Amino acid sequence: MEQHEGRASRQADDGWWSGRLHELWHVAETAQDVTGLADSLYDMLLRMPGVLAVVGTRWSGGLLHYLRRVTVSEPTPSLVEIERDYGESGAAGAPDGDPAVTVHEVSELDGTMPHVQVLVAAGTRSLAECAVPLGQGGWASFMVGTADRDTIDVTLRTRLQQVAEVAMVSDRRITARRADEVRQVSDAFLAEASLQMDSSLDVKSTVQRVARTAVPAIAEGCVLHLCLPEGLKSVSFAHMDAGDQQWLGKVAAEDTWLTEALRQVLGSGQALALNGEGLRGGPFGPASSGAGRAVRAISVNPLKARGRVLGTLTFLYHRVIVAEGASQFLAGLADRAALAIDSSTLYEQRRRHVVSLQRHLLPRELPRIPGITLSSAYEVGDVSLDVGGDFYDAVPGAQGGVTLLLGDVCGRGAEAAALTGLARHTLRTLLEDGSTPEHALERLNQALVREDTSRFVTALVAVLVPDGEGFRVRYWSAGHPAPLMRRADGTVEELVAHGDLLGVLEDIEYGSGSVRMAPGDALVMFTDGVTEAKAADGTYFESRLRDEVTRTGAGEAQGFAERLAEAVVEFRATGADDIAVLVARAESTG
Repeated sequence: MEQHEGRASRQADDGWWSGRLHELWHVAETAQDVTGLADSLYDMLLRMPGVLAVVGTRWSGGLLHYLRRVTVSEPTPSLVEIERDYGESGAAGAPDGDPAVTVHEVSELDGTMPHVQVLVAAGTRSLAECAVPLGQGGWASFMVGTADRDTIDVTLRTRLQQVAEVAMVSDRRITARRADEVRQVSDAFLAEASLQMDSSLDVKSTVQRVARTAVPAIAEGCVLHLCLPEGLKSVSFAHMDAGDQQWLGKVAAEDTWLTEALRQVLGSGQALALNGEGLRGGPFGPASSGAGRAVRAISVNPLKARGRVLGTLTFLYHRVIVAEGASQFLAGLADRAALAIDSSTLYEQRRRHVVSLQRHLLPRELPRIPGITLSSAYEVGDVSLDVGGDFYDAVPGAQGGVTLLLGDVCGRGAEAAALTGLARHTLRTLLEDGSTPEHALERLNQALVREDTSRFVTALVAVLVPDGEGFRVRYWSAGHPAPLMRRADGTVEELVAHGDLLGVLEDIEYGSGSVRMAPGDALVMFTDGVTEAKAADGTYFESRLRDEVTRTGAGEAQGFAERLAEAVVEFRATGADDIAVLVARAESTG
């Protein structure tokens, strides 16, 4: 009877472990960092029979960044920041190949090590340890402490190795995804810069674009300093946390420790990376206070162009691994930024006023078209992130009229911004060169498919051609929300045209239609941030869109789009999607 109950207990335990391991794999699929596995992983190991403590450490060589611990007496995971270099003694524990479990007596270990002190305090005498290689040369160690060596049986060692392997595989996936993001951001940034290099350049626009492109895809913070006649000056900064913007701006402008580090880079002309002990005495790292405590490393790249050092590009990281992995891209980014800044400076010397470099995803102004009043509006949905995926543009027609384009890239952030630039510039260039809307959309779809991105794009193209006292409107849709036609008497019609999304299939079909626009009528185009804005009671703006188009279209034509966008912002209580509105109203002849 006792043997039967023992087998049943082991089977039940095996079933519980299998279920939890399956859950851990599921978490690993969506985790943004291996630390996202911590709570599940540590809880699983602590529930093993005889386990008194579970301790994990994160290393870069001999540099111990932090340790995470749970014990029977304190089962809630706690994180202790270390950032101390233990040299060869620390690096000796680094894994040599795939995860393997080793068993030690606690009394034989170096008692000065923080993780050993935690194990001793928890009353452990023996431990099983599994070291795991992580991306960019980093590594982690998972330790399970018990009261005696006999408790560390085959089952415990096997399970420790299993969770360690989950962490390793998850880290490889995360590292690969980040590397791909860096590549896409780098390629898009450099490609866009090359397209604009022959255009007029503006220093302010350029440096702001540098910061916004890299945060948060590459780093959590960015500061750009230039060597101006009055000295080294902070000219642009960005932080992923809007609440830390003011702090970063003050540090960039006033901190003497940072200024000295920048001068070191300017003097040597070589990049500088600091972490751990290298951050001591400055505003960053665990020894600092406030927002700077989250910074684990900084990198400073000189801005060099045409044989001159123009300034510095500084990035702040909450993860040291990212700082190491992005060094090649940052060097290229700094070189391109320096070249752009230097080109604009030289251009300023030849002309009194500089025409701003169009690096933004939206046109600076809309063209003036005879017989039509154009208005546009853009509202950012996420205040921490002002780069989204919505775009619009207007291309004047060769024989009068205009071609309007409006689209939306799935998601937001650096990758979405890169694809937004690709979509807008591709469509505009092809339409300017005389391509038909069908051909332009087909070419954009092919470009997106080649990018092999997981994001899709919706687009709407409308061609307005003079027709008597009004205009003939022909429109094409690629999965985009249907535009509306507001008639002069206030009635609203939906212009339905279904079509396939761009960037998903190689062969796609577009929905199309045509309609006449008489004097006083207005074509209203918008992204799904308008229809999907949600009020506090759960209703969507789509339910009142027609009424608002009727109301907001009753005023001056020039402000139509702005009034509609403002109505959406006032309505919504939730929703992080951006809002883009583009309106063309035929001018009345009376």
